[in-house]
Amino acid sequence: MAEFSIADLLSETEMEMMDKIEKFKRELTSLRTGRANPQLLDTVTVEYYGARVPLKQVAAVSVPEPRTLEVRPWDNAAVDAVEAELRKMDFGSSPSRNGNVIRINLPPMTEDQRKKMVKIVHSMGEDSRVQMRNVRRDALEKVKKAQKAGEVTEDDFKRHEEAVQKLTDSYTKNVDDMAAAKEKDLLTI
Repeated sequence: MAEFSIADLLSETEMEMMDKIEKFKRELTSLRTGRANPQLLDTVTVEYYGARVPLKQVAAVSVPEPRTLEVRPWDNAAVDAVEAELRKMDFGSSPSRNGNVIRINLPPMTEDQRKKMVKIVHSMGEDSRVQMRNVRRDALEKVKKAQKAGEVTEDDFKRHEEAVQKLTDSYTKNVDDMAAAKEKDLLTI
């Protein structure tokens, strides 16, 4: 049987936690704040020549004004499909088309909408913290198995457990910091 390596375990655990952090970042960027952000459209896919492709592969998205998104499809044949997909999204206003350019004017968010978004951020943050704890649990189970197999002593087990906990605390703090920054961004008018 292969020798137990805490370095490998910590590296693997850290990679999993980094993945969870990146996922959380992507989820946060897809939330609408008071300003237009091209990342609001990251989840949009368009039917293009018989395949579903991400919007950013068929169009350029820009922010010409603080509350306006501008979508410019590169292929004139894709304009209708892009407009149809954008109409399905709930932005609070309908996209308007001027030639091959589609504009989305985002209405200002009400205080109730902001509070709802803050609740969503808190929920997403808690989900992310739970995922971190699950990664920690899996890592600790591997250390326990190694201890039962006689590959790790009791003292080493305690040291490894502390190392995994420090890693978990660090990444959980990152989640908390990102959630707090997003909350501040949402509540800023």
